[in-house]
Formats: sequence, structure tokens, C-alpha cells
Amino acid sequence: MLEPVALLCFAYLLGSISSAILLSKIMGFEDPRTQGSNNPGATNVLRIAGKKAAFFTLVGDFLKGLIPVLIGHLLQAELLLVALAGFAAFSGHCFPVFFRFKGGKGVATAMAATVAFSWIAGVFLIATWLLFAKVFKISSLAAIVSFSALPLVIFWLTRDPRIASVFVVMSALLIWRHKSNIQRLIRGTES
Repeated sequence: MLEPVALLCFAYLLGSISSAILLSKIMGFEDPRTQGSNNPGATNVLRIAGKKAAFFTLVGDFLKGLIPVLIGHLLQAELLLVALAGFAAFSGHCFPVFFRFKGGKGVATAMAATVAFSWIAGVFLIATWLLFAKVFKISSLAAIVSFSALPLVIFWLTRDPRIASVFVVMSALLIWRHKSNIQRLIRGTES
């Protein structure tokens, strides 16, 4: 019983470490929570600090989702627990205990958790995101579309409604965190 709790706590705490905020202090750019879209994520860091800072932010956010899920697999945990570890890391990114529960939207962390959970689902998710990002040139739209389809892919791969429900909740939360983007998409003002 202790091992699952430890894994989920580790995943959440790791997810709570904000790459964007820490890099703003290390690299000397403005806190992303006070600039641009006020989102501590790679897209906003790209806007305010450039490609190098955004790349490191993306890598940090990706590792937060990847590491706990890989540890779950290494421990040969039940797949439901592995999926929950990814969700815990994603939740930590969105609601970080170290930053007053005000975090990012979680796209990179959720993508990494998906890749680590199932490389097939991960390839589908990234390919869908890349396709929509290339065609429409709107990162938020690419995230919304790709994560909308993700739970169906997970269910098709696992045939387990419990695991699929973890990805339903993660995808729904990620889409909800994009509510301001959705409003701008409807108005036609999303950059």
C-alpha cells in the first residue's frame, strides 16, 4: 500500500516544480506569471524570453510527466496506477503546491505522461498536435483537438474503462485550463 501512495506523492511533487518559474530565476527573465499570457509554460516563455528558455522549459515540463510513469512501469505497477502517476504529475503542474496552486496548462507534462504510458498513444497524440499546429498555426487549438481524441485511443489500446477514465479527466482538465484560449478561438482573436 505504501508504494502506490509514495509513487503518487512523488509524481505530484515532481509535477509541482515549475520549470518556467525556476528558469526565470536562473536565466534572469521576467516571471512568466506576470508577463504575456501569465501562464508558466513553454509557449509563454517563448513569447517573453525566446527559444532557448522555451526549450529548457519544455524539456523540464516533459520530464515531469515522463519520469513518474516510467518509474511506475519499472516497478511493474498495475497500469491503472501507472496512469494515475501520470495524472498526478499533470495535476502537480496545473496546481503546484510550491506556487500557491497556480500552475500551467499542462500540455507538455500530459504529453510526456502519455508517451511514457503508451508509445502508440504518445505518437498519436504528438502527431495530431503537430498536424493541427502546422495547419492552423495555433498551439492551443492543436492541444484541444489532440487531447479530445486521446481518451478514445487509450480505451482502444487498453480496453479498460478505468484507465480511459483517468485520461478523460486529464484531457477534460487540460481543455478546461484552455478556457480563455477557447473564448479567443470563438472570437477569432487567438494568436
